[in-house]
Amino acid sequence: MENRVKVLVVDDSGFVRSVISQELATDPEIEIIGAAKDGIDAIEKVKKLRPDVVTMDVIMPKMDGLTALEHIMKELPTPVVMVSALTTSSAEVTIKALELGAVDFFLKPSVLSPLGDANSKAGLIAKIKLAARTTVSKEPIPHLHTAAPSTKAIQKAHSGKRPNRVVVIGSSTGGPRALMQVIPRLPADVDAAILVVQHMPSLFTRSLAERLDSLSRLSVREAQDGDEIQRHQVLVAPGDHHMVVNDSRIQLHKGPPVLGVRPCIDITMESVARNFGNRSLGVVLTGMGTDGTRGAALIKAAGGKIIVEDESTCVVNGMPISVVRAGYADYIVPIHDMALKIAEICEEKVLTQKTTARGS
Repeated sequence: MENRVKVLVVDDSGFVRSVISQELATDPEIEIIGAAKDGIDAIEKVKKLRPDVVTMDVIMPKMDGLTALEHIMKELPTPVVMVSALTTSSAEVTIKALELGAVDFFLKPSVLSPLGDANSKAGLIAKIKLAARTTVSKEPIPHLHTAAPSTKAIQKAHSGKRPNRVVVIGSSTGGPRALMQVIPRLPADVDAAILVVQHMPSLFTRSLAERLDSLSRLSVREAQDGDEIQRHQVLVAPGDHHMVVNDSRIQLHKGPPVLGVRPCIDITMESVARNFGNRSLGVVLTGMGTDGTRGAALIKAAGGKIIVEDESTCVVNGMPISVVRAGYADYIVPIHDMALKIAEICEEKVLTQKTTARGS
């Protein structure tokens, strides 16, 4: 078959390499062109074989997956899907890998069953095919300095004031790297409360929040049930929970997935539109699918505004283009200008109004 996705499988376990290679090769659109046993081997084979996609184990001897990824992205940028275990340490490393440019990650259930059930296998195949169609950024994220604790202490003292805007930022594939280019660049005095909905498992959303907090002038943490919406604070929806706002308080629940995801961007946007009306600001970043489109419609109906990421910087231009085609985007902005645009809109004073947006 022509135009098959050429994949290089990287794992320190010969058994895991064999299982992943054999299972992926059952798909007629995928061709396994090689395997590597560690990071050093991976770098050499990427240069020699020129794969379309690399599946990269996180923990390996000689050179780990994170170091190998960094070399690959500098020398020969190639779409990489990290293969990670569901552990706290692996989650932290995986977040760093996504920050460095990995397209996505796959959770390996165990060494004995590296692809899990049929649904998990199908999930990895889908991620590989999507990765093959993505645009890998050759530009590193500009160095960001760790925020001084004193700055956040001052913010906390002034956080009780009603925020001018409540911002919902939604993202999926490519989102963690995009968020690293938005949240840390927001000014410490931005007059807004910010809610982030990233499609990720719970252990990973916590690591994402901690990484963003370490880089940002704003306080960032994973949301908890009952949290109050406050200025200068960024709350990240925990994986496997929908996040809604009710009378300036966060409510988390495990309702059915919407559009196949939980947390769902639309659900959070709907609740913010209903509670904050024309003070709502929706931001839709890179990701596959249409999550965020219905939420954008509700925010617009309530008098709020919508920003979407420009195609030129999206890893996957699915969610943003869906909002644009539906006619809901007020601004289309490349990721490196996103924080500035958010801050500008948050400085625009809005008249408080009683606005209710109801879903269809």
